[in-house]
Amino acid sequence: MGKPLSGKVTVVTGGSRGLGREMVLAFAEAGADVVIASRKLDACVALAEEVTKKTGQRALPVACNVGEWEQCENLAEAAYEEFGVVDVLVNNAGMSLLYPSLEQVSEAMFDKVMATNLKGPFRLSALIGTRMAAAGGGSIVNISSIEAAHPEPLAVPYAAAKAGLEALSVGLAHTYGPGVRVNTIRCGPFDTDIAKAWPPELRAELARHTALKRIGGPADIVGAALFFASDASAYCTGATLALDGGFR
Repeated sequence: MGKPLSGKVTVVTGGSRGLGREMVLAFAEAGADVVIASRKLDACVALAEEVTKKTGQRALPVACNVGEWEQCENLAEAAYEEFGVVDVLVNNAGMSLLYPSLEQVSEAMFDKVMATNLKGPFRLSALIGTRMAAAGGGSIVNISSIEAAHPEPLAVPYAAAKAGLEALSVGLAHTYGPGVRVNTIRCGPFDTDIAKAWPPELRAELARHTALKRIGGPADIVGAALFFASDASAYCTGATLALDGGFR
C-alpha cells in the first residue's frame, strides 16, 4: 500500500500523549509532516524527535493551550510559517474536571472545560478552515466523547461541551464545504492517561457496557483518524462516527 497522507501537513492538538500521540505517529507513518501541539512543550519536542527518527517526516512541536485564542492564533501562524499549508486539523485536546456536585462547579471550572473542549476547536477551525477553503481543500476532525450522547452526572459541563463540538462540526462542514470536510469521532472509553485513575470496578463496568466487552486501546483510534484525514472519506462530511466498541 502507498502512503495515504504523503505530502500532507497535519496539526494535532493534545498531540503529545494518549490518542493524540497515536494519531501523530500514524499520520507520520502515512507520509504526513506533523505539527504537535499541547500545553507541555518538552513532551511535544520529545515526540517530534521520535517522529523524525522513526519516519523521516518533519515534525514541529508547539506549546499551545487551545483555551486561549491568542495561543490558537500563534499555533496556526507557526504551522503556516513552517509548512506553508495545513491539510488536516485534528481538534483532539480535551479535559474534564471532577466536582462533588453541580452547584459546586465554579465559574472558572466551567469556563476552563468549555474553553478547552469547545472554544479552542472553534477558533482553530475558523483560523485554519478559512485558509484550507481558500487553498482548495482540507479535512478537520473533531474528537468528541460518548458523554455528548450519554451525559453522566459527574461530567455534565464536559458532556455539554462535547455536544456543542458535534454541532460545531456540522456547522463547519456547511461553512467551509465543498472543499473542506469536517467530521467527528465520538470516542468511548479508552485506556489512556486518564484511565490510570480508574478503579478496577469502573474499568470492568465500562467494558461490560460495550458489545466488544473491552475498553479501547490507544491504537484503536488510528483507523478512524486515517479514514477522515485521507481521501478515503472524500464523500463524508458533517458525520459523527461512534468509536465506542458498541457502548450502550
